[in-house]
Amino acid sequence: MNPVSASSTLTVGLNPAQQEAVLHLGGPCLVLAGAGSGKTRVITHKIARLIEVGLAPERIAAITFTNKAAAEMRERARQLVGKGAQKVLICTFHALGVRLLREDGAVLGLKPKFSILDSDDITGILKDCAGGTADIATARQWQWTISAWKNAGLTAADALAQAQTDDEHTIALLMQQYQERLSAYQAVDFDDLIGLPLKLLQQHSEVRTRWQQKMGHVLVDEYQDTNATQYELLKLLVGERARFTAVGDDDQSIYGWRGATLDNLRKLPIDFPALQVIKLEQNYRSTSAILRAANNVIGPNPKLFPKKLWSDLGEGEPVRVLACDNEEHEAERMVARIVSIRAGSGPLASPHKELRDFCLLYRANHQARLFEVALRKAQIPYKVSGGTSFFDRAEIKDLCAWLRLLVNNDDDPAFMRAITTPKRGVGHQTLAALGTFASQYKISLFEALFAHSLSAALPARAVGSLHEFGRTLNELEHRARHTTGADNARTFLMEWLKDIGYEQHLYDGEDNEKAAAARWNNVVEFCDWMAQRCGGQVADAAGVHTETERKTVLEVAQTIALLSTISEREQDQNVVTLSTLHAAKGLEWPHVMLVGVNEGLLPFKLDETADVPADQLAQRLEEERRLMYVGITRARNSLVVSWLKRRKKGREFITGKPSRFIAEMALDQSTAREDPREKLRALRAEFAQRAQAATNAAKPT
Repeated sequence: MNPVSASSTLTVGLNPAQQEAVLHLGGPCLVLAGAGSGKTRVITHKIARLIEVGLAPERIAAITFTNKAAAEMRERARQLVGKGAQKVLICTFHALGVRLLREDGAVLGLKPKFSILDSDDITGILKDCAGGTADIATARQWQWTISAWKNAGLTAADALAQAQTDDEHTIALLMQQYQERLSAYQAVDFDDLIGLPLKLLQQHSEVRTRWQQKMGHVLVDEYQDTNATQYELLKLLVGERARFTAVGDDDQSIYGWRGATLDNLRKLPIDFPALQVIKLEQNYRSTSAILRAANNVIGPNPKLFPKKLWSDLGEGEPVRVLACDNEEHEAERMVARIVSIRAGSGPLASPHKELRDFCLLYRANHQARLFEVALRKAQIPYKVSGGTSFFDRAEIKDLCAWLRLLVNNDDDPAFMRAITTPKRGVGHQTLAALGTFASQYKISLFEALFAHSLSAALPARAVGSLHEFGRTLNELEHRARHTTGADNARTFLMEWLKDIGYEQHLYDGEDNEKAAAARWNNVVEFCDWMAQRCGGQVADAAGVHTETERKTVLEVAQTIALLSTISEREQDQNVVTLSTLHAAKGLEWPHVMLVGVNEGLLPFKLDETADVPADQLAQRLEEERRLMYVGITRARNSLVVSWLKRRKKGREFITGKPSRFIAEMALDQSTAREDPREKLRALRAEFAQRAQAATNAAKPT
């Protein structure tokens, strides 16, 4: 690598702390990036700087936690360095794990086409392991416990040895069976995408050495969100040379419930004594009034690396606190605020008046409902951030697996999902034997179905069930290849679902009929979507029929891989955003309304955890305080914090208490309360504007 100099044009426009972070290339670096301090800019400029001084782009890895963040980082790197950025590995931790396992998983017994199971797959397997007696809620609790153990680096044997209660002992035994099933299915779960690469690098020195040589520099975004296994994986990837940059903020660590640990920040200076710590404290997002409230809230938390955000964007509008009578009153006031700001008169005038400039933030999903009602009543369009994409629903993924398998018989992950959904008398032992047979002869699972020597490896009854499944697929593929037109396609798809008993499968898998019916409606909607794309006679809104290009069901099925991009088109909608605090991290809006800030909601149910040890209770409170801090720092121009004098709990109403975090914001009480006269003036101005617009429209031209 060429000598490092500070003369690079890449540092132009960066503040001194950002420049220091970009130019430190020779060893381990921790960049403490406060909210809105330009961390993505630092990461992308550092990628460009590494390339500038001679490091091959393919030897640079930038790891983050979401596909959206990776895509943004990739685009910004491309703008800086052009086509060279295409060779940089910019991906999530889990995508990196997939790459490791695809390339070197064979030494662990994994085929390159191993399946990746989603949450619903896992729930079903755990229910099977327990003999099918458990309900979905219980199976999910098992799933979360097993996930937590895996994130802590524990195997089933470790969990069994450490089990302290009967429940833990039972779950550890289930975990053992669950792991055997995964091995049999040639499948992994989400946690395995970190745990298995870690095992790979720990136990196979030749693989570890090769990957360390590949990784000339590793950059990790949102470092505070890493768990124990991700930290160990990072250490093995960078090796003794320790060329890495960890970018994070201990004040924004809000994912402790899914395994993220601040211990990873504590360990860095110990494990890497040469660590350079650089603080980014200048905020480019929020006004001073908003940052002062944020700094005051986070102040009581113990500090690993003390820092204080500041901004040169001016004082801005005071942070407001609203005391609302109940949930309905709160929803009405928030909608009125949106209308007032959009009216754009008086003190509330703002250049940011598009609906996309507004966000409502809350602690828990259930709080969204009344805000949705109020927004619909006011005819204000909105979206609920973090909602499940239609094509991410388990029932749609089931059907897509079948269709993928019709298109490509060698798609082993699709084969595993299709043959077990619905169940068709093929057990995990049969699938394990089939997987072993296919691996031995290096063929796909579908190809193995019809191998002459399969009968020598499996019992006749098992072979018969497998052959029946194979014949079903072949018949479906033939019909799908020759079925064209919307009406024919819809008939074909519905007959297929009836033949495999999919509707009954949904009802058998749900604890209540309403949920099953909703899932079946999704299936019917998907079939309609497929059928429409098969063309033929299509009626428009006026009932006029036109002939469109006819496609076969198989041709339409070949586009299934593109479906996931459909939901991404919704990102730029001009609508109000409703979001949980957890889903909002990393995002920002000009106008933020942080609602339901009551004791028992934020912080969440701390008054009901008297049986929890004091140190754990303190840690929970600290994380809830960080959650409040994240909410405050989403706001750019204005922030309103509301609480309920009376709130609903179950079927009853209880007296509400403002969250302790409101007092901790230490607002100037003379400006903290929103003046209702201000809102009234804004509303009157809006009505006057509307009346004038109507008058102008009525004048003859």
